[in-house]
Amino acid sequence: MDVIEVIVAKRDGHELTAAQIDWVIDAYTRGEVADEQMSALAMAILLNGMNRREIAGWTQAMIRSGERMDWSALDRPTADKHSTGGVGDKITLPLAPLVAACGAYVPQLSGRGLGHTGGTLDKLESIPGWRASLSNDEMLAVLRSAGAVVCAAGSGLAPADKKLYALRDVTGTVESIPLIASSIMSKKIAEGTGSLVLDVKVGSGAFMKTVERARELAETMVALGTDAGVRTVALLTAMDRPLGRAVGNALEVEESVEVLAGGGPSDVVDLTVRLAREMLEAAGISGKDPADALRDGSAMDSWRRMIGAQGGDPDAVLPRAAETMTVEAPLSGVLGRLDAYAVGLAAWRLGAGRARKEDPVSFGAGITLHAKPGDLVREGQPLMTLHADETVRFERALAALEGGYEVGPTGQELLPLVIERVTA
Repeated sequence: MDVIEVIVAKRDGHELTAAQIDWVIDAYTRGEVADEQMSALAMAILLNGMNRREIAGWTQAMIRSGERMDWSALDRPTADKHSTGGVGDKITLPLAPLVAACGAYVPQLSGRGLGHTGGTLDKLESIPGWRASLSNDEMLAVLRSAGAVVCAAGSGLAPADKKLYALRDVTGTVESIPLIASSIMSKKIAEGTGSLVLDVKVGSGAFMKTVERARELAETMVALGTDAGVRTVALLTAMDRPLGRAVGNALEVEESVEVLAGGGPSDVVDLTVRLAREMLEAAGISGKDPADALRDGSAMDSWRRMIGAQGGDPDAVLPRAAETMTVEAPLSGVLGRLDAYAVGLAAWRLGAGRARKEDPVSFGAGITLHAKPGDLVREGQPLMTLHADETVRFERALAALEGGYEVGPTGQELLPLVIERVTA
């Protein structure tokens, strides 16, 4: 097989054969295909697209590049959720123990934040002692004892995707829907879950800025999961404003615990319960309603078991930033807009995120929101509190927020929290 022929075929708009796809993914993983050659092929895919057969073949080839996990030893169905990422999106934290409390096993492989979007593992690592890296045997033990596990993917899971993901990041090919969909779904299918709910974010703080692009991505991923025998459904959800009132690692853990205790912001609660119901339905589990599990304390019990089983102390005091600054309303009126991207960028500049994968994060850094779009505010009233370890970061965060919020006589139209549901 000749890599040049594969590149030229896609450059000229032709379908790649199954043999071409299998070979090029395997050869790239082994180092036989060079980065510059795979870069050219990725750009050709970005420009000319792939059909459903090609995307399915590409995804399966990436799965075959590594191991596939097996949960058949468990005595209950498995269910997982994947979010495409956003600002204040801490839903995995209350969701995994909630679904476990309702009868499913939840094996959740998560990632770290990069840029303005937060990462689930960074949030959980703000809990003293908690471990993200577990062996497969340790994952199984945590699942059996707690019902849910949230941890990092091992190096043996879809190694072709890990290599290609890093390449896409530096070659301007991140936006390709076939490559996004196959990247996400290769890992989720290899994870071995029986059912999967996708939370595809839409808006300024999301990867997909429009409903149309988000729908295309959701439909592609649902088709991939269905073709692979995984019961898959997707929700398009709003990310034109931050989710909840906390943005930042330890701040989001605190808010998640509030939800598990039966409180918390209504948007976080509503989306957590909606996704939990979708996961349970996809897993074929009926009986206990997730809203009841939040009220009766069983979800909190699952959380405490899950955190403890991974070495964390659920009662530990979480990190706090050394410095705070309050941003006040410039006038009285309605907070009409609070741009998710601006808030996420500001939190990143405060130290909550990283510019490169190897950068550290400040667990206590971030933003607490005191008002949400649609709220009435008075001049001088606190709109948000910025948290950072060094005061020098506040000026950079304020620059990111400039123009990112508006107070006026009336509110502005926002996306509904759940925009639509996509099934096969």
